[in-house]
Amino acid sequence: MEQVSETFTVDLRRLTVLRELQRRGSLARTAEALHLTPSAVSQQIAALSRELGTPLTERDGRGVRLTGQARVLLTHADAIAAQLERARADLAAYDGGGRGSVTIGCFSSGILGLLPGVLRGLRERLPDVRVDVVEAEPPDLFTALDAGQVDVAVAVDFAATPPHTDRRYSRVDLLRDAMDLVVPADHRLAGRAAPVPLRELATEAWIAGDARSCVGAIARAVCATAGFTPDIRHAVNDWGALAALVEAGAGVALIPRLVRPLYEHRRLAVLATAGEAPARNVFAAVRTGAERDPVLAAVRDQLRETARSAVRPAPPL
Repeated sequence: MEQVSETFTVDLRRLTVLRELQRRGSLARTAEALHLTPSAVSQQIAALSRELGTPLTERDGRGVRLTGQARVLLTHADAIAAQLERARADLAAYDGGGRGSVTIGCFSSGILGLLPGVLRGLRERLPDVRVDVVEAEPPDLFTALDAGQVDVAVAVDFAATPPHTDRRYSRVDLLRDAMDLVVPADHRLAGRAAPVPLRELATEAWIAGDARSCVGAIARAVCATAGFTPDIRHAVNDWGALAALVEAGAGVALIPRLVRPLYEHRRLAVLATAGEAPARNVFAAVRTGAERDPVLAAVRDQLRETARSAVRPAPPL
């Protein structure tokens, strides 16, 4: 390749493709996330490479991986994107926060247990702003955030979520959502007053979500921390369906308190777990720089306020 030009220009749309390749790790998954063909993704990255005069990918078996130059470029891409968001936010503030709509992307149980209160509060705070809600989980949620398809991402920390150190996002922690251990009403441990070590249920049939989903990843991680791999007989990503299977005696499960309305009327037993109760961390994120937008700042404030009242005590045993 030629030496990098001192006057090179960069197409920001192509930088977005490169950032997504970093997240997804393959051309095929990047193409699927961006609704492109793998060939189109390759062409976008090749064109960016030509613009810069430096290689951005290299062969890795049957796939590709980012070069060191690409990773250097991406650190600058994050700064460029953040500065553009700050400019957008400053213009919005100059115009008195004239944004007409906001889209919140959120995981399903957050929509059930958190967003109703948020939407009620925002109707009072921002009566002239339209608020839309989209159900999504990482990594797709953060692809949508990067693309501007959502303005605020509400998510749970798990393997598919960007780390706290990711400079592309400004995030605030909202709450720790405790996970209740639920068993059928006629289970041998139902009614036990003493806390139950989670490992005592290692030989039970378990009900959990798909391993790639928030629902399934967290249940597996909690069990692994307790020292065992759960025997998952039923893979269910819907919390209401999961609670119905527990009630039917199909297995035991961990269910977050945010979705208590889905299971508090069912014939289940909720057990106290020994040690620190398993929990998942719920947070909100915007693109770095966008936190200065007055409307998005109001949305984040409302999320924090509602989250404080959404923390539920353990159901009675």
